[in-house]
Amino acid sequence: MSIWNNLPLDLLAKIFSFLSPDSLAIARSVCKTWHTCSKAYPLSPTTSTTTTTSSWFLALPIRNHRASCYAHNPTIDKWHQLSLPLPSIRPIASIGSLLLLRVTNSTNLQLGLSNPFTGEFKHLPRLHAARTNPAVGVTVSESSSSTLFPSFKVYVAGGMSEAAEGGAKYETKVEMYDSRIETWRIVGSTPVEFAVRLTVWTPNENVCIGETLYWVTSARAYSVVGYDVGRNGWREVGVPMAEKLEFASLVKRNGALGLVGGTCGGSGCIWGLSEGDKWCLIDEVPFELGLRLLGGKRVWESVKCVGNDDCICLYRDLGSGMVACRRVGWEWVWVWIYGCDYIKGKPLLNSPIRGALLHPTLASSLIC
Repeated sequence: MSIWNNLPLDLLAKIFSFLSPDSLAIARSVCKTWHTCSKAYPLSPTTSTTTTTSSWFLALPIRNHRASCYAHNPTIDKWHQLSLPLPSIRPIASIGSLLLLRVTNSTNLQLGLSNPFTGEFKHLPRLHAARTNPAVGVTVSESSSSTLFPSFKVYVAGGMSEAAEGGAKYETKVEMYDSRIETWRIVGSTPVEFAVRLTVWTPNENVCIGETLYWVTSARAYSVVGYDVGRNGWREVGVPMAEKLEFASLVKRNGALGLVGGTCGGSGCIWGLSEGDKWCLIDEVPFELGLRLLGGKRVWESVKCVGNDDCICLYRDLGSGMVACRRVGWEWVWVWIYGCDYIKGKPLLNSPIRGALLHPTLASSLIC
């Protein structure tokens, strides 16, 4: 008799905790005993070790009619289709192994949390001041006991709200949601000039460095807006080649703020912010990979970017392929990732997407 037939179920479950989500799904289908084991001993944040795996890229179609997204496993270079709780959602930030999402079919800001690998989802409470199109930022507690599902705070600034005398106004209150008490409270204010820029010219994506949240404006010339959550202080940071960039996106690289951008006929570049708010060029997209990403046109305006501590992905749509810069030890390596054209042998229509990077886990987050 095989040794696997004699293993206690709790020991077998411990072995399962070392598997990636797709490998665990395969293991569950091996036999009835393994399937029962995986259900009787579900993964938890304390037993799962999936934070050691590389980040997966999630492609969420912008016009999504099927409530699904597509996930790329970098270990085996394979795409998977995942179900989503709602069709009209947009990724804002990754929080451990959870995704903070914006519900896009709601005029006023409505946020939710989801683990797309388990299907768990919950709405966050409504804000004190209902507002449209604000900037959203996230800080994650470094002292959390779980790296999969850490404690976090969500900050909302800017946006349009209803004025007391009728009509609309730019909202100057800063609200903060604390995951430990699951409530919103007003924690600061925004100067009107920053509230306008956060509302009109700033996408939701942000980067947190220390206690400062950063957003990049989407209007040329580009600039960066920073908010110190501890001091309730706002500031503006210039951007390299601000008037020439066709796209610009903020990332976190080597623990510091980075900016990814490209110019017409030029290269894609990564700059890092150093002391004194000085930008230094730290990397460039290899010429061949950049040309491949752009379809030979060398125009960057359709490119989007998402990044975290171990990966930066530049992409255009679902089927065109991506350029990724991955951390390997102390170095960063550029690679090409083929687009998602087929799922289980069935062709997919190409479509515009929003991307996110997430460490996958099948552990229960208890967010429902």
